[in-house]
Amino acid sequence: MGVILTVVHIKKLNRLAGIAIGGIVALDVFFLGPISGASMNPFRSLAPAILSNMPNDLWLYLTAPFIGAAIVGLVYKKIVR
Repeated sequence: MGVILTVVHIKKLNRLAGIAIGGIVALDVFFLGPISGASMNPFRSLAPAILSNMPNDLWLYLTAPFIGAAIVGLVYKKIVR
């Protein structure tokens, strides 16, 4: 979320927006993939959790992205002022 806000806010980065966002996605897959399966879409975790009858940690995938995005938005708003 921080990279997207930065790319949108700084107009000079328009040509590099794809590289910046793609780079963050790649870093997420390479470094966080082994830990969490790199499920960047919270609803992508919904079907496997339900079908495997293991919905115990599903609440984390459905709440953490929204809480994290809200925190990044508030921090970014404070920094940009």
